[in-house]
Amino acid sequence: MNLTARDIIIEPLVTEKTNEAMGMGTYTFRVHPKATKADIHNAVEKIFKVQVVKVNTMNVVGKPRRLGLKTGRTPSWKKAIVKLAPGQKIEFFEGV
Repeated sequence: MNLTARDIIIEPLVTEKTNEAMGMGTYTFRVHPKATKADIHNAVEKIFKVQVVKVNTMNVVGKPRRLGLKTGRTPSWKKAIVKLAPGQKIEFFEGV
């Protein structure tokens, strides 16, 4: 797969739940659907210059939605939860 680090990490996910986890060194990202755990590990280390300990991934299935008589689905996507080494943090998230 010929993806750059910026192609793999699409966007950070910032919610109340992920904000709490940031205090414990865990960050959540929306990632490319075909990215592997190793790809995500290398991309986070390259972009943010931190040491990654563990990567968990999950495929989020789109929900059914309806607009009038038409039915459809929201897009499915992939989420990665990245655990950093103790004492490490991503400065980009500070103050969010």
